Amino acid sequence: MEKFTKLGLGKALVETLSNFQITNPTPIQEKTIPLIASGQDVIGQAATGSGKTLAFSSVIIEKVQTGKGIQALILTPTRELAEQVMREIQKYSKGYNLRITSVYGGVSINPQIRDLEKTEIVVGTPGRILDHLDRRTLNLKNLSFLVLDEADRMVDMGFLRDVEKIISLCPQKKQMFLFSATLTPDINYISKKYMNHPKTITVESYVDPSKLRQIFYDLPSHEKFSLLAHLLKSEKSNLTMVFCNTRRTAEMLSSNLKNFKIKALSTHGGLSQMKRNKLVEDFHKQHFNILICTDVAARGLHIANVSHVYNYDIPSSSKDYIHRIGRTARVGKEGEAISLVSNNDYQNFRKVLEDKSLKIEQKPLPDFEKLKPMFRHTVRDETRRYGDRGDGRRSFGRGSRTYGRDSSYRSGGDNRGRPMRSSGGFDRPRRDFHPGQRRDFSSRRSFGRR
Repeated sequence: MEKFTKLGLGKALVETLSNFQITNPTPIQEKTIPLIASGQDVIGQAATGSGKTLAFSSVIIEKVQTGKGIQALILTPTRELAEQVMREIQKYSKGYNLRITSVYGGVSINPQIRDLEKTEIVVGTPGRILDHLDRRTLNLKNLSFLVLDEADRMVDMGFLRDVEKIISLCPQKKQMFLFSATLTPDINYISKKYMNHPKTITVESYVDPSKLRQIFYDLPSHEKFSLLAHLLKSEKSNLTMVFCNTRRTAEMLSSNLKNFKIKALSTHGGLSQMKRNKLVEDFHKQHFNILICTDVAARGLHIANVSHVYNYDIPSSSKDYIHRIGRTARVGKEGEAISLVSNNDYQNFRKVLEDKSLKIEQKPLPDFEKLKPMFRHTVRDETRRYGDRGDGRRSFGRGSRTYGRDSSYRSGGDNRGRPMRSSGGFDRPRRDFHPGQRRDFSSRRSFGRR
């Protein structure tokens, strides 16, 4: 308790934190809370799970006044993160009689309009925040604090212009905090243009090699599912996250794993917000141990006790790879990141390996049973289950490189405005691949070369 008191937090808040067994500040909290309390603009480079929500919300909780209108606005890239941040602030602010409202798309706007009339802190996604500003249902004239949480992800998702417009509609006199796992040129642009002499705090590297083991397997794409099923059954793990590049692959995996007696559920941008919230909550509570997810659905979520992260599809950049594997090896615990690399993944994997700080070890393929997942049946089943019509059912009969005619797979959603080629496990194997052949990956340029 004394450590938080020395950072300048009041007795009531420190006691509340103690009730939740939060007694020692994390590095990001220790370095940013005094700066925020002094009125300084702050840039915090910190990963998800580092304690940054408490870092910026603690001072906001103590300085915001009940009944004085909206005084703090927190922007997040996804609905899930908005909900998570709102719940955390509600937890920390018990006894302060503050009202915190989350606003995001995918749900009715009318309850949000009613809540915004009597709230002090708003957490939301840029699109829905702008919607409320256009409708004049969000009044920022009393705003004192603006927070950009997971700022690099907001930029990656195409929200830069929205964020700039929101900033332009805020009072000029305000305190601004920006938290980001990476400090990209766009982040530097935002800070230079809109922040007032900010202090930059960097507290940790992306990957701690002493705690996180990174490995990859090189195999034909048609064997990916079989290897994943084998590893999920054989590895001793707590919570496990499996990342895919598209919602379709996530659905395919979860249904086919169930067919082989492996309980796994999937979350992605195609599900309703209520279902996504329930899935994440049940995963937190360990009602099931394997979560199949896309980057969009999982972005920013802090889930404790994740021991294994699988890259079923390889992300298109080292930054995305780092965000994924950063879900494990937290708070001093060890973790393992396992990537399944096939011929369709080589281009992306080269991009990942451009980050020389990443040490990814190739492992020889274990002996595993070759399974036959039921793709055609699964598509029909998942389409009925989630209600996504026109989901390219016919296209799977022709192979996964044809996506059908549903525009939802070409714009927005989890596909970031472009079709994805890699749906590992659903492609036919390349004819020039010889079973048992092991390629030399000692060179970072060797992928795909025979």
